[in-house]
Amino acid sequence: MDKIKLDYQFLFVKFPIIFPLIYGFVLYQFPAFETELIIITILLLAETHFGATWPFMFNKKNSSYIKNNKIGLITIPIVIVALSLLGFFFINKFFLLIFFAANMFHVTRQSFGISKLYCKNQNENKFQENSIYFFSFIFFLIGFFRFFLPIINEEDILLTNIIIAIIFFSICFFYLLKYSFSENFLVFLTGCLIFYPMCFVSNPIHAIIMGVTMHYTQYLYLTYNVHKLRKNDDSDNNNKTFSDNLYNYFVIIFLYSIIMGGLSMFGKVDNDYLKQLIIVPILGQMLHFYLDSQLWKFSEKSNRDNTLFYLKKFIS
Repeated sequence: MDKIKLDYQFLFVKFPIIFPLIYGFVLYQFPAFETELIIITILLLAETHFGATWPFMFNKKNSSYIKNNKIGLITIPIVIVALSLLGFFFINKFFLLIFFAANMFHVTRQSFGISKLYCKNQNENKFQENSIYFFSFIFFLIGFFRFFLPIINEEDILLTNIIIAIIFFSICFFYLLKYSFSENFLVFLTGCLIFYPMCFVSNPIHAIIMGVTMHYTQYLYLTYNVHKLRKNDDSDNNNKTFSDNLYNYFVIIFLYSIIMGGLSMFGKVDNDYLKQLIIVPILGQMLHFYLDSQLWKFSEKSNRDNTLFYLKKFIS
């Protein structure tokens, strides 16, 4: 059995289970503060994590990558914004389903990507990949049939959880039997359980936010450290962009969080016109889903040189 190293990387990336536990504790012990819990989580974790895409992308290290990939990093994002606007205003329910699916796929891709950073055994990593995608798909179906097409009702929740528990513990037992216990197993648990709240919460926003707090902390920790190492490694102190400065990194994600978090709150108002302003943070999230698929694509040499290179410096 490998020794567990309790450090910030373990707490924020490998096994950040403390965050959904805190969220769940506050939600069920202090239900009167449900709205405040949602707002605080959105401001501190959700929108800051979406905002971190922009200083991460427009870092000077990525300038040549953006210049050489204008279609993928400029044209396609514009198309995504246009299609999202059309979808939101003309086929709202279908668009929100696409948004929900894109959200889950994006989170699942990161979960597997993180497991791949730490697990060096190819067979073990393949088992992790298959299991993480399997549970993500199962939780997507549960979320769909609970909140979009409500076939699963409250009377079915207990049976649903029993079935999921049997499958989950069976897979965990096989994993431990074949690969033994290690930090890799805890990373694997994080990826598998991130959408488990679909099985028990009554409000769909909690199904997305509660477990995904782990995704948020993973992303913030990784992007911050890559950003910091890029800055420390940059011998050219001239021709810097605004986002290259570490202090400005925090300014950007803080302002983004305040603006987008505030606009998200308009989704709860009675005014039909103001309610439509929620499309702005949704657009930011849709761009985040797509841009991250390009910025963390390590089949691209530029991303290997300017992101993976720095990840390997602090991943342990």
